[in-house]
Amino acid sequence: MKIYILWLRQIKRYLRSKSRILGSLAQPLLFLLAMGYGFGSVYQKAGEGNYINFLAPGIIGMSIIFTSVFTGIEIIWDRQFGFLKEMMVAPMSRLNIMIGRTMGGATVATMQGLIVLALAVIFGFHPYSFIGILLTIPIMFLVALLFTALGTMIASLLDDMQGFQLIMNFLIMPLFFLSGALFPLDNLPKALSFITKLDPLSYGVDAFRSLLINTSHYGLGLDLTVLSIVTAIFLWLGSYFFKKIQI
Repeated sequence: MKIYILWLRQIKRYLRSKSRILGSLAQPLLFLLAMGYGFGSVYQKAGEGNYINFLAPGIIGMSIIFTSVFTGIEIIWDRQFGFLKEMMVAPMSRLNIMIGRTMGGATVATMQGLIVLALAVIFGFHPYSFIGILLTIPIMFLVALLFTALGTMIASLLDDMQGFQLIMNFLIMPLFFLSGALFPLDNLPKALSFITKLDPLSYGVDAFRSLLINTSHYGLGLDLTVLSIVTAIFLWLGSYFFKKIQI
C-alpha cells in the first residue's frame, strides 16, 4: 500500500503537469519529423526501405530514457524542499520509498513512450502487428525501470539540480546516439560496434524494432537477457545509494 501511494504520487504529478507532457514531446517530435522526412529519401535510395519505420523505435527509446532518467531530479527537489525528509521519517523502509518512486517514474516514462508511439503512427509509422505493439509495452517498462534506477542512483549522490542536469546530459546523449536509434548497427567500425554493445539502450531499441518492425540486430532473446541483468544491477545500485542518502 505504501509503495502504491508513492507510485500514484508520481503518476498524478505527471498527469497534472500539462506543460511537462507537452515539453517532453518536443524533442522526440523534432527528431521524428526533421530526421524522418529529411533523411527518408536518402534512406530509400540506399535500398533500406522506409526510414520513419526504422527511426520510430529509436525515438521511442529516446523519449523513455530522457523521461525516466530525469525523474531522478525529483529526489533532489524533494530533498531541498523537505518532502524527502518527511518520507524518510515515515514508518516505512527506504527500500520501499525507492521502489515506489522508481516504479512510478518507470510508469510515467512508459506512458511517454506510448504517446510517442501513437504520434509516430500518425506521422507515417507502420507497426508490423498489433500484437507486437502489446508485447512492446512491458519492454518499454523494463527499459524505463533501468534508466529510472540509474537516475535515482545518481540523484542520491548529488544535492545540486544544476549538477545533476549537467551529468545527465553528458551521460544521456552518448547513450542515445550510440544506441543505433538513428542508424543501423550493421557494418560499423569495430571500435564503434564494441561501444554500442556496451550501451544498454542499444538492446532496448533493438527489442522495440524486433517487435514493431520485425527486424533485429542482436535478437530478441539476447536483448531481453541483457536488459533484465542490467536492470537488476541498477536497481540494486539505486537502492544501495538511496539507503545511504543524507537528509
